[in-house]
Amino acid sequence: MKPKHLLADIGNTHFHIYNGTFVEHLSYEEAIEKYSHRKLYYICVKHALNHTIESIALWKNISKAIQLNGAYETMGVDRKALCLSHEEGIFVDAGSAITVDVMQNGQYRGGFIVPGVGAMLQAYAQISPALVTEFNANVSLEHLPTTTKDGISYGIIAPIKTLIDRHRKGQKLYISGGDGKLLSHFFQDAVYDETLVFQGMQKVMKEIEIC
Repeated sequence: MKPKHLLADIGNTHFHIYNGTFVEHLSYEEAIEKYSHRKLYYICVKHALNHTIESIALWKNISKAIQLNGAYETMGVDRKALCLSHEEGIFVDAGSAITVDVMQNGQYRGGFIVPGVGAMLQAYAQISPALVTEFNANVSLEHLPTTTKDGISYGIIAPIKTLIDRHRKGQKLYISGGDGKLLSHFFQDAVYDETLVFQGMQKVMKEIEIC
């Protein structure tokens, strides 16, 4: 279902804007400069931005309309929208933090949060200059690593994969977020789709007759 208007998921580091064809990832300044003259519906977890973006007349915040059965009070609106994209499954948002949430029959069952890949790499770098490295997206989880780069990459991915597999229990696995494609390579039959949050937004907007 293609949205009638632009949709935006305003995260902790970027604007993610969906026009029905592709998702554009912009800095806050770039998004405001490029789209402040366009009608746009958004959700936002960056509360410090509220004063700035609420002054843009053509933009409408629909965060309060995003309601999820069983969600706890402080659950992020982006996670709620992600979970609303499908009635059932495991939903992973691999961004600055990696969130993992479980849905069953349209009901939220719980979830957990771990640091994102970038945050973990920074944590290793703070321990020692010898641990400054890039992530190896092709690291094998079948064998113990024999290099620092692979050892760190393994140490990041293996625990995340183990936790997700533990709670998956045969359910469909949906992955989104900036590191979502990277993470999806470590799972069989994972669905990577960067429009999942926007699909959840569209469902709510249809219910409240916006689109």
